[in-house]
Amino acid sequence: MKEIIIATKNQGKLREIKELLGEFNIKVTSLADYPDAPDVVEDGKTFSSNAIKKAVTIGKYTGKLVMGEDSGLEIDVLDNQPGIYSARFAGDDATYQKNNEKVLKLLEDVPMAKRQARYRCFAALSDGGKVIGVVNGSCAGLIALSTRGENGFGYDPLFIVPRYKKTFGELNPDIKAAISHRFHALQKFKTMFIAYLSTGKKELGCGCPH
Repeated sequence: MKEIIIATKNQGKLREIKELLGEFNIKVTSLADYPDAPDVVEDGKTFSSNAIKKAVTIGKYTGKLVMGEDSGLEIDVLDNQPGIYSARFAGDDATYQKNNEKVLKLLEDVPMAKRQARYRCFAALSDGGKVIGVVNGSCAGLIALSTRGENGFGYDPLFIVPRYKKTFGELNPDIKAAISHRFHALQKFKTMFIAYLSTGKKELGCGCPH
């Protein structure tokens, strides 16, 4: 059975990606299955460059198909912070709770009408370190006045989806899975992945800026 490695140690991301790739007859593994794989320093200036670096680094190490994914939250009034620093917004010892608390502190005097934000996701595919392509997806919303809900991970308890008037933390996971930034990116990824598997073509283009 063919294998694709998801270059992440984040179990929340891995779970969502596995579900979205479930239709393929392919073994989905992660960095947890490759404990000796090199650490990837996410020092890129964009989500796209970080996703590519993950895919290429782990692809060269394993010689296999790899998805590198990078995603995060952009808040308009904070000049699109935390952005690529979403996972470590509160510092090197950041936790989901500390990150959420920092966002709430920065927005404490900002009214709901000005709390627009978006989740963004970029996913890169490499084969043995050769970049096949990069795709992206986004989901627009608002930042809540306090954390709400226990579902999801990261900033999900703060991210309100206006259509449902609920945060990702409150939404049924099946609903989130059908509307999230990761869902939109993975739909494009699946199209790219199917084309690559069917043609064996070594480069399909990325369709987005690096």
